[in-house]
Amino acid sequence: MTPLPADPFIATIVSPTGVIRRARLQPRHLPAHGGETDVKAGDRVAYPMVRGTYAEHHIVPARLIIKVSDALPLETAAAVLLQGTTAHYLTRSTFPLKDGQVCLVHAAAGGAGGLVVQMAKAAGARVIGTVSTQAKAEEILALGADHAVIYTEQDFEAETMRLTDGRGVDVVYDSVGKTTFDKSLAVLRPRGLLALFGQSSGPVAPVDPLRLNAKSLFFTRPSLGHYLGTTEELRWRATEVFDLVAEGRLKVRVERTYPLAEAAQAHRDLESRKTSGKLLLAVGYLGLTTRGRRALVPAPATLRCHARTHESGMTTGHMTASLPPRPV
Repeated sequence: MTPLPADPFIATIVSPTGVIRRARLQPRHLPAHGGETDVKAGDRVAYPMVRGTYAEHHIVPARLIIKVSDALPLETAAAVLLQGTTAHYLTRSTFPLKDGQVCLVHAAAGGAGGLVVQMAKAAGARVIGTVSTQAKAEEILALGADHAVIYTEQDFEAETMRLTDGRGVDVVYDSVGKTTFDKSLAVLRPRGLLALFGQSSGPVAPVDPLRLNAKSLFFTRPSLGHYLGTTEELRWRATEVFDLVAEGRLKVRVERTYPLAEAAQAHRDLESRKTSGKLLLAVGYLGLTTRGRRALVPAPATLRCHARTHESGMTTGHMTASLPPRPV
């Protein structure tokens, strides 16, 4: 069992069933960046930004816990929480999109990219997405993208400028990094913003600020943790994401679920660029057989999702959610 941190905080121990087994208040005071919490034993929960979730039990600061309503399957919460809150902060806070604005979304068929596409459309924006294949182009068009650029066949810089009649886009949401950075800057309109939130193709070289002066551009390298700075902000973002999913306004794409024993293969598949949407890991749990013997059950008792996807380049952490155990 992971030892409790020395700093005072509220801890919860989450079981393989996705339900809090125990909530424990450490002595002294709550941390300044935390807040009062109402989580308790028996709650269905999910949480982002906590490492080490490839395990059957986990100790989590209660300030990072988000309750999951009975209306939302826990595997859906697992699939959407981290990248959903990423798409939320990008389109609502980093560059709050408005009706009629134009955005370019790289890796638009990825887990984060597909959610950015949908949230951008919900804000009334015109969306151009880059993808690697025709099949992925069809996927993002089905999600609401206005245009799909297959970068393996087309120059996305030239195509983006053509689609915007030479004006450029208001914002680029770029999770790819090294291979897209220069052209991402080039397709921005004057005073446009480049939000580089990942680097799946590698880190970007140091940037001379004078490059931004050509069109008075803005460049930011945001991190999810800074947009989940308080319990209130985390729950605001997560609640809006969960509500959009429950209302059917935000589609969550889960491509495949792997048993935990195949975690290495899941990571290889992510790196191969042959997947789209989310991959989940099913973590077995120690249950009772029909004869009363304890055995490791490999069925999908618990679903956990690593934060990294091959298209989004997210490496900020892990998140988890669980399913109720099945009888054995």
